[in-house]
Amino acid sequence: MTRVLIITGDPLAAAMAGPAIRAYNTGLTLQAAGHEVRLVSTTRAEHPAPPFPMLHVAAGDERGIRAHERWAEVVLFQGYANTQFRTIARTDRMLIADAYDPMHLEMLEQGRELPPATWSLRVATARDALNDQLRRADLVLCASERQRLLYLGQLAGLGRLNPATYAADPDLRGLLAVVPFGLEASPPAADAGAGMRGVVPGIDAASRVLIWGGGVYSWFDPLTLIRAVASAREREPRIRLFFLGTRHPGVDEMGIVREAFDLATSLGLEGREVVFNDTWVPYDRRGAYLVEADAGVSTHHVHVETTFSFRTRILDYLWAGLPMVVTEGDGFAELVAAEGLGIVVPANDTDALADALVRVLADSPEVAGWRANVARVRERFVWEVVLQPVLEAVARPRRAADATPGRDAMGVGARARRTAGAGHTLRMTWHHFRAEGLGGVTSRVRRRLGR
Repeated sequence: MTRVLIITGDPLAAAMAGPAIRAYNTGLTLQAAGHEVRLVSTTRAEHPAPPFPMLHVAAGDERGIRAHERWAEVVLFQGYANTQFRTIARTDRMLIADAYDPMHLEMLEQGRELPPATWSLRVATARDALNDQLRRADLVLCASERQRLLYLGQLAGLGRLNPATYAADPDLRGLLAVVPFGLEASPPAADAGAGMRGVVPGIDAASRVLIWGGGVYSWFDPLTLIRAVASAREREPRIRLFFLGTRHPGVDEMGIVREAFDLATSLGLEGREVVFNDTWVPYDRRGAYLVEADAGVSTHHVHVETTFSFRTRILDYLWAGLPMVVTEGDGFAELVAAEGLGIVVPANDTDALADALVRVLADSPEVAGWRANVARVRERFVWEVVLQPVLEAVARPRRAADATPGRDAMGVGARARRTAGAGHTLRMTWHHFRAEGLGGVTSRVRRRLGR
C-alpha cells in the first residue's frame, strides 16, 4: 500500500468539472487497488459523500499542505500546485505532474477577451508553471499521443531528455506516460432518473435530441452548430439541441455563451430547438441527461489549442453509447473517423454540419452501426485501463533517473514565479492597476469578495 496525495485546483463538490472529475476518479481507482488516498482542492471541498478524505487547502497555505505532503509517499497534482506551494515544488516524495490539459495553449484561447497585457501575463504564467512541472516531475502524464509529442519537445528543451533518463528507458514512457481521461466501467442506466424529456419545456418523448455535454468556451464553435440546427429543422422538425451546462463551477462565464444565446434567440430557436441549461449538472446526475440523448455533438474552431486538446465530453458520449458529430482537427476526430463512431465535419461549415445532424438523428442501419462501434471502443477508456501507468508508478514509487536533491537541478531554465501568497497578490494588483486603472482593480476586488 502506498500513501498518495492528489491535488486539484478545481472545486470538489456535487457539481464537478473535468479536472476535479479526473482527480476524483484517480483517487477511486488507486483506493480500489489498495492504496491510501487524500484528495485536496485549493478552491473548495464540499463533496456530499467523500469515499476518502477530500479536503480544502488554500493556495499558499504552506503549513496546511505540508502536513499532507509529509504523510504522502507520492504526490500527484494538476494545474498550478507547484507554483502555489513551495512545499510541492521542493518535495522529496515521488512527484507526478498531471499535464493532461496543455494550459498554456488553452490560455491562448481562454484569454482572448482579456486586456492584452493581462492575456500575455496569463499565457506566460501558464507556460512558466508548466515548464516548471516538466522540469521537476518524476513522471509526467499527458492525455494522448499528440500531446506526448508536444511534451517531448518541451522536455527536450528543458534538458530532461538526457543520458540518465534515456539509458534504461529509451522510449521515455517512464518519464512521460499517456493517461487519457477515463470513464466508468458501467454505462448509465436507462432508468437513471429524470433528465430532459418531459422535464425541459420543448423536449418530449418524440424529440430527436443532440446533447452538448459540457461547458461553452471561446475555443468551441456553438454558433455554426446553432445555424446548422436552424437549417436541419426543415428536414427534421423534431431536432433539439441541449447545452448541458453553461456555468462552469470554476471558470467565469465567457462572452461566447451570450453570443450563442443571442444567436439562437434571433433565429427563433431558443427555448425550443435550442435549449440552454443555465446551471451545471451534478456529476452523478449527468447520466440521466446523456441516456436520454440520441447523439452527442462537439464543434470547435481549428487552431493550436484544438490540435493538442482532449475533449473530455467525448468520453461521456462513449460512456452513454451515443453516436456523435464532431469537428475535424483534434485527436478525437481521428478516432471517430477511424473507428466509425459517427461523422467528422469540416470546421465552420454550416451545410455539412446540418447534413450530419440529420444523418445522426435518423433511425437507420448506419446509426445502429455507429452505436455498436461506440460500445466496443469505450472499453479502452475505462478508468482502470487508462490509469495503468499511474497504478504501476504508485505500486513502486521512485524518483526520476536524473533526480537530484531539492529537484532544482532537474533540467535547465528559469524558475516559475509564485502564483499564491502576498507577493503574488501585490504583483497582480500592480499589474491590473497599470493595465486597467483603479476602476479595474476595484472591480476585481469586488468580484473576488463576491466569490
